[in-house]
Amino acid sequence: MIVERRAARPPMGGDARSFRTVGSMAIVVIGGHSRSVGKTSMVAGLISALPSHNWTAFKITQFGHGQCSLNGEVCHCATEDHTWAISEEKDLSGKTDSSRFLAAGAKRSFWVRNEQGHLAEAMPAIRRRLVEAENSILESNSILKFIRPDLYITVLDPATEDFKATAQQFLDRVDAVVLHEAVGSLWNGISLKPVAGRPVFYIRPPKYVTVEIAAFVSDRLGAITSPDTLP
Repeated sequence: MIVERRAARPPMGGDARSFRTVGSMAIVVIGGHSRSVGKTSMVAGLISALPSHNWTAFKITQFGHGQCSLNGEVCHCATEDHTWAISEEKDLSGKTDSSRFLAAGAKRSFWVRNEQGHLAEAMPAIRRRLVEAENSILESNSILKFIRPDLYITVLDPATEDFKATAQQFLDRVDAVVLHEAVGSLWNGISLKPVAGRPVFYIRPPKYVTVEIAAFVSDRLGAITSPDTLP
């Protein structure tokens, strides 16, 4: 596994939210309001459903105080002397999330680990890989602080109570909502008004990517990368 990391802690500085790569045809971001709502399954499903896009995939994981932001448990994603690290996945077994992306058909897959609040320091390395990619798909909410994707899809499950602050922060930038079918909702004080009027696709796990979702993404990417819209 190829790992790149940096120990320095430079000032955050700058606003990179308008970043858009020239080299990559399209950038898709898959977010969600909590862990275990199907973000990874959505990424893997889109890679599998749309193989002609030759995806480069990214899994972004935050850690802090020896714990993983994915499940709050002690993890191995933290780096003891670095604020971030990025690894290129080579394993096709599907045993890890980044390996699942390769197994689904991604041309390249990267696992980005960053200390909470330090994703900005990993952005130069992420950008280099985005420029090299044909089409990129990233699993993250926080990445939206630094890039403007062509398509941002959020996965929501009303039966999962936790609602991350980053997911709330970027609801107004959502292009489509993937919503678990559920009876009732455990959310308190959460307004979905920012996504009013956006396409909503209902799912019933274990199937996360329906024909309708795949067609929506394909149509949107086709419009983005058509000859009439290229510079």
